[in-house]
Amino acid sequence: MIQSIGVPGLIIILVIALILFGPSKLPQLGRAFGQTLREFKDSTKGVVDEVTEEFNIEEVKKQEKTN
Repeated sequence: MIQSIGVPGLIIILVIALILFGPSKLPQLGRAFGQTLREFKDSTKGVVDEVTEEFNIEEVKKQEKTN
C-alpha cells in the first residue's frame, strides 16, 4: 500500500537537501525539478491526446460500419 509522504516527511527531505546541496543550490534544483515535471506532464498529455484521438477514430469507423 502506497502512502503519501506528509508534512513531517517533506520537512525532513527539505532539511537533508539543504544540508547536502547548500542554500545557494536549492533554487537551481527547484527550477530544474519544476522544468522536468512540466516536460513530463506535457509529454504524457501528448500521448494521452494521441491515444484518445485514435480511439475516437476507431469509434467513428465502427459507427460507419453499423450504418
